[in-house]
Amino acid sequence: QVQLAESGGGLVQAGGSLRLSCAASGRTFTSYAMGWFRQAPGKEREFVAAISWSGGITYYEDSVKGRFTISKDNAKNTVYLQMNSLKPEDTAVYYCASRIGVTPSGSYLQIPSTYDYWGQGTQVTVSS
Repeated sequence: QVQLAESGGGLVQAGGSLRLSCAASGRTFTSYAMGWFRQAPGKEREFVAAISWSGGITYYEDSVKGRFTISKDNAKNTVYLQMNSLKPEDTAVYYCASRIGVTPSGSYLQIPSTYDYWGQGTQVTVSS
């Protein structure tokens, strides 16, 4: 079992920044990759970013490239999502997720059903 706990959400003006954290506990050594997803009201959960457990490979959704950065601190078993130049359309509940086994390719990390464990989510609201 892997437990995930997100924090760092809040209300920010457009153009501002937030850093989300996802603290992992339990059998974290079995994790293959970690991902961030978001879900706005009335919309499906969508991929934001993912990182291999080693931290060497990252993936981003096109709309956040150049604005968001995913990183991890292995010593703290924590994954971060630094969000800069925030836009009102970034408003959503943000979730972190853990994938245990190897995937056939990195593109699988963009699919919510690929992941085995999920956090409870943290609200990010960007005002215009």
